[in-house]
Amino acid sequence: MRILIRHILILFFVIAAGYQSFAQVNNNLVQKQKITPAPLRDKKNTRQKLDAAHDRFITKQLNLTDEEAAKFWPVYRQYQQELTAVNVLKRLNNSSAAANGTEQIDKEIYYESQQVAIRKRYKDAFLKILPPEKVSELYKSEREFRDELIKQLSERSERAGN
Repeated sequence: MRILIRHILILFFVIAAGYQSFAQVNNNLVQKQKITPAPLRDKKNTRQKLDAAHDRFITKQLNLTDEEAAKFWPVYRQYQQELTAVNVLKRLNNSSAAANGTEQIDKEIYYESQQVAIRKRYKDAFLKILPPEKVSELYKSEREFRDELIKQLSERSERAGN
């Protein structure tokens, strides 16, 4: 059950990231109409609220100084963008049943290695900005935030009868 919830959460993040691409593609149509469709507003608003809650949680957990925060957030945002890009590719790979299962497995392993490479590269970048204790707390805080989000989504789903 826990794995299913994690997959749902990851799918939620992928959909949110994909939404930005969708919104950009359809931006011309929306601009011509001079309105923003309600579903797009709602998804964008939800994503913004989620991002803001995540940022507040990380800031609180790391207890960043103003100087650390000024250097940390631009690097962290780039880190998140790179991981999201790989996650999107990974999800797309898993969303279709390939005729060649071996190729799909190889791609899965490749995307996982890309995620590890990104984490290693950014670990070094974070260590240039923050002390090792705060970098360790960052990774722990990301897991805690994700776990809490999964827990809350699960509780909401149960209350809704799903």
